[in-house]
Amino acid sequence: MSLMKLFLRLMLDPTRQPVKRQRKKDERGFTLTELMVVIFIIGLLATVVMINVLPSQDKAMVTKAKADIATLETALEQYRLDNLAYPASTDGLNALITAPPALAQPERYRRGGYIKKLPADPWGRPYNYQTPGPNGAAFDVWSLGADGAPGGTDDNADIRGDS
Repeated sequence: MSLMKLFLRLMLDPTRQPVKRQRKKDERGFTLTELMVVIFIIGLLATVVMINVLPSQDKAMVTKAKADIATLETALEQYRLDNLAYPASTDGLNALITAPPALAQPERYRRGGYIKKLPADPWGRPYNYQTPGPNGAAFDVWSLGADGAPGGTDDNADIRGDS
């Protein structure tokens, strides 16, 4: 007898009783109430973690900006040692990557530049550079903070290397 005939005979047999499988107690599933309680607890834990972690992100961004500024300041000092002056404000921090066209002695410029790539501040904007700096400083490197505007307080405050 072919497999198809055997299959049809078994399936269409009117005397065949449906097989009922008894569930064991350890195979019981979760109720909707139990699932809702677990989801609520997970949501509550996620909220507590977010409340504690988000302020740390703001502090980390300020710390990263200060570290970037310190790196740029070191590169500017190396530039000054090689070229006897800081880059002009018009050349900006790009002078740390490629030699400015108006450089008096281009042969003194370090091959490969003073840094590989100019970092963006943690908010995605370029760092600012000015020479001479305020209060008699030789130069100033700063980020405008979270708001991207001069001044501000707390997370929106400007970030400078000496602050």
